[in-house]
Amino acid sequence: MCRTAAQYSWCRTARSLLPLLVYLRSVGAAPPEEHDEVVRSSADELLESYRCYLLDEQGLTTRSVEHYLRWSRVFLRSWWPDGWCGADVSHLRDLDAASVLSCVRDQVSLLKVGSARLYVTATRSFLRFVCVRGLTDGPFAGAVPTVASHPGAGIPRAVGVGVVEALLASCDTTTATGRRDAAVLIVLARLGLRAGEVAVLSLDDIDWRAGELVVAGKGRSLERLPLPADVGERIVAYLCDGRPPGSGRHLFVTASAPRRALSTANVSEVVIRACDRAGIARIRAHRLRHTVGTETLRAGASLSEVGQLLRHRSLQSTWIYAKVDYRALIPLALPWPDGAA
Repeated sequence: MCRTAAQYSWCRTARSLLPLLVYLRSVGAAPPEEHDEVVRSSADELLESYRCYLLDEQGLTTRSVEHYLRWSRVFLRSWWPDGWCGADVSHLRDLDAASVLSCVRDQVSLLKVGSARLYVTATRSFLRFVCVRGLTDGPFAGAVPTVASHPGAGIPRAVGVGVVEALLASCDTTTATGRRDAAVLIVLARLGLRAGEVAVLSLDDIDWRAGELVVAGKGRSLERLPLPADVGERIVAYLCDGRPPGSGRHLFVTASAPRRALSTANVSEVVIRACDRAGIARIRAHRLRHTVGTETLRAGASLSEVGQLLRHRSLQSTWIYAKVDYRALIPLALPWPDGAA
């Protein structure tokens, strides 16, 4: 209260003391946190079992599992609106195709297309899980409707080379945070990595002798990419004079304590802050990935080569870049009818 009255606008809540308390407890300078006894409901145990199923039997990454669990909780809350956390999973016997369809339709109406697609995918997965475990009277995953969409209808939203250069130039490389942001941006802009892939990079993923970078992509895939000299130079500048010592094995870490790996959202925030400094419209990290694919195609690479660079698992994911290959599209354009203006 005293800090608030003195017009302090930061570090004025009890939550702001949490990092300090965690550190003091770790060194034994503060008493351990008192926990009330937590009673886990059968719904909580069901979700924990589902987590193990996704990790061990389906082979999903931890990041993907968290997304599936998030949307599964949304489905459970819509089906058990009154205290779902304390609900008995035996009530899943009451599930039927009509109730599944009703819950999904109500929830999808509140979501954007991208989120709706994630929701129905996770809901189908969860319903298959409870069916395999014998918790329902039938396989109701087929009752989840498909979200109307038009695959391939969009075009890659690339930005100009000048925008990329402005983003890199906006970083103050005389500071530790600036050197980190510059390294993050050049990895995104030169290698076309996804924000999540940048977030999980570790020191062990860089093979300096071979000049390669190991990328953990979708589906737990591990692929090696060449490490361009300019990318390596930015990373070295950050490692030598910017990355705090004792920050673990993650490559990019937060600028302030407690030191932890950047999250996917943090990586996108690096791009957003660079846009604000450069005075350009805000973009997110994935726009830089589209830029890499578009510029590579314009430089004369084939679609298959673009797919290899971006590590697409299906050529269909690369087809959208054909829409920006204007030189290849010109011969396909039909001539104007005779006499047309």
